[in-house]
Amino acid sequence: MTVQRPVLPGFHPDPSICRVGDAYYLATSSFEYAPGVPVFRSTDVRSWELIGHALDRPSQLDVSKAGPSGGIFAPTLRHHDGRFWMITTNWSDGQGQLIVHAEDAAGPWSEPVRIPSAVGIDPDLAWDDDGTCYMTWTGPPEDGVPAGIRQATIDPFTGELRSETRWLWAGTGGKFPEGPHLYRIDDRWYLLIAEGGTERGHAVTIARGNSPSGPFESNPRNPILTHRGTDEPVQNTGHADLVQRPDGSWAMVYHGVRARGSSPEWHVLGRETLADEVVWEDGWPVLTGHLEPELPADRPVRETVDGGTVPASWVGMSRFPSEFVSSEDGALRVTCDGEPVFVGRRQEHLHARVRARLDVAGTGGLEVRIDPEHAVELEVAGGSLRAVWAVGAVRHVLGERAVEGETVLELRMEPAPGGGWDPRGPDRIAAGVVEGEEFTELGAVDGRYLSTEVAGGMTGRMVGVVCSEGDVFVRSFEYVGADDPAALA
Repeated sequence: MTVQRPVLPGFHPDPSICRVGDAYYLATSSFEYAPGVPVFRSTDVRSWELIGHALDRPSQLDVSKAGPSGGIFAPTLRHHDGRFWMITTNWSDGQGQLIVHAEDAAGPWSEPVRIPSAVGIDPDLAWDDDGTCYMTWTGPPEDGVPAGIRQATIDPFTGELRSETRWLWAGTGGKFPEGPHLYRIDDRWYLLIAEGGTERGHAVTIARGNSPSGPFESNPRNPILTHRGTDEPVQNTGHADLVQRPDGSWAMVYHGVRARGSSPEWHVLGRETLADEVVWEDGWPVLTGHLEPELPADRPVRETVDGGTVPASWVGMSRFPSEFVSSEDGALRVTCDGEPVFVGRRQEHLHARVRARLDVAGTGGLEVRIDPEHAVELEVAGGSLRAVWAVGAVRHVLGERAVEGETVLELRMEPAPGGGWDPRGPDRIAAGVVEGEEFTELGAVDGRYLSTEVAGGMTGRMVGVVCSEGDVFVRSFEYVGADDPAALA
């Protein structure tokens, strides 16, 4: 069976989309990584370009206390009255929802206003014809009101609530009704949500009413999207958003995972953004077919870093790269001034090769990780190179050898051995050193140990540079990825 291809591969969950003229704009969750909330632009919903981050400086975003899968949850991106608006939740700083705005989606974005009284996650913004702004979000059970979708009117410039909070809907009975988006379409208001949990039971459901505050009637065909209980290669489909094209046709973006390996299957790239065509039947949206990237599946994607500039796609864990990465003598200098630091990019393909030329003055190296306790690291320290596998609190040395001076390290995310019902995982992670063009493997790990099913949480694999003492100088870094492993041969 052909695997549906994401329009934004790798860890890009909870997509939210809007259109301005002939261009589409999309934002996704970023959790513990900074800068936060990547923003993309497209002209066809298939191919997307990163144009910035809505939370791109420390004054807007504090994820210093965010552990794995903490920090920024699902955003909503909208355009109203000449401005882009982004609302989201920082789960790790205790101040609740935040709103920023900008005239250009590429930035600069404003300083955030906070709404600590609206307890919950996944906030949405929508405007009525008279300019009233509705914030709709996912709230926990409180004061006898069950968990579900809540709403209040709001001043988006100040964060002030202008009405009492009202309960709207709890979906069709699935757990965790969340991720609401509210739309005015013709003479009705539609409430689109996710339910069933963000695992294999994930689904998208929709209701409609004559008012933005309901009451809402459920679509008799719900769910309008789910892959639960099917053999579809993409699973965990949910958390959707609708957009209308200039010609009047519609599309939907949502997230899902590409689970691989034998039962129960593992996914390693996180929740990725996918897209479908939509038509309307009897006043309800119906998905009719997939939208996929124009780039062929066997075409490798390459990112090369030469010199002292941090690429726009790179992020830091719980800190902004600007706080611990600098430019020195044509290299990136990664400095540990206390806690270990990580800077890098998403693994965006089922198969990838990552190579870095490093000069380590302390302890550090090259790493692929789901989080710090589920990782494979090539660690250089004191003239020794070790391939280290972290699984939970255990750090196991896979192999070791002596090195001197600049060292070229390589990680390979390769096809898993075996096939069919072989009990191996989604891929194989090989770690080694390169001398000339010869790769010497120091150790390898079954990729299931760097999967979300093992690590837990809501992110995906990242590849990059770690430093736990002193400095690591990055002389060069190359990522090459493809969904077809033959493209990397």
